[in-house]
Amino acid sequence: QVQLVESGGGLVQAGGSLRLSCAASGRTFSGYTLAWFRQAPGKEREFVAAINWRGTNYADSVKGRFTISRDYAKNTVYLQMNSLKPEDTAIYYCAATSRSLLLQSKNDYDYWGQGTQVTVSS
Repeated sequence: QVQLVESGGGLVQAGGSLRLSCAASGRTFSGYTLAWFRQAPGKEREFVAAINWRGTNYADSVKGRFTISRDYAKNTVYLQMNSLKPEDTAIYYCAATSRSLLLQSKNDYDYWGQGTQVTVSS
């Protein structure tokens, strides 16, 4: 059974940093694309960043501030978030797909975590 478990969310002041983690289990994810999405209250779930053997991909809104990385040995993906802004406040979700493209549509991802709340105060 595939499981994605996020951790690392919390409350931080604007300009601060947080590091999210997503531990994947249930299969070998080495060939998978892993990604982060986020959903703010009243808004659609949106793409944040993705990573696979091809490289990385970021939403324009987080480029230069967020960094996605991956530990293949631990089956874990990370999201380092710096220079956080109040508009980054959302529930952050980890997602996985067996497709080898750095996809940005939530409909292309097969597996999802339960989410972790990130709140940035002004």
